[in-house]
Amino acid sequence: MIEKDPLTLIKRIKAIAETGLVYSEGAYDQDRYKELKEISLKLLAHTTQQPLQSVKDLFLPTTEYPTVKVDVRGFVLNEADEILMTKESVDGKWTIPGGWADIGDSPSEAVLKEIKEETGFDAEIIRLLAIYDKRLHEHPPEPFYIYKIMFFCKITGGELAPGFDMRGANFFPIHALPELSEDRILKSQLVHLMELAKHKTDVYFD
Repeated sequence: MIEKDPLTLIKRIKAIAETGLVYSEGAYDQDRYKELKEISLKLLAHTTQQPLQSVKDLFLPTTEYPTVKVDVRGFVLNEADEILMTKESVDGKWTIPGGWADIGDSPSEAVLKEIKEETGFDAEIIRLLAIYDKRLHEHPPEPFYIYKIMFFCKITGGELAPGFDMRGANFFPIHALPELSEDRILKSQLVHLMELAKHKTDVYFD
């Protein structure tokens, strides 16, 4: 059994509290679950070093069973095996194209849309490379529980043109990466994805 870190346990407590708020009917139980959720949010704020109100503002009121958020990313190589990367407006650092999967888009539709919007390139999916549980990788602490779906893609058209919400887009060799937005991608993951892309192995998970 994998030992869970404190941040993961806090997220689990929050999920249990929200599940209780959805399904419990008694006023006493509702009050206890509200209190438990408030405690979990205070612990999240402390652990992630964010103001309590900022953490609360991240979450909509819970009306159904809480589930994991899904992040889709495209791992795209050019003929020189350089990685297509985008520069985030939020922190001015680099990642591979992608973002939250929107309701109404399949995972493949979502990642191809993100690649087009962020880089200007049309692309197609070659295969699924990996599904990462963000908890199991060395990302900075954050309040959501996230799965990251990584697709190997190739360019089919278009031209390099960073999206309106990006500061840039370019190709980089694995041995000379720019400063990474580690909330979104890690060097260890890029090395791993390169290995998976170059060798036809089974899909990695976790």
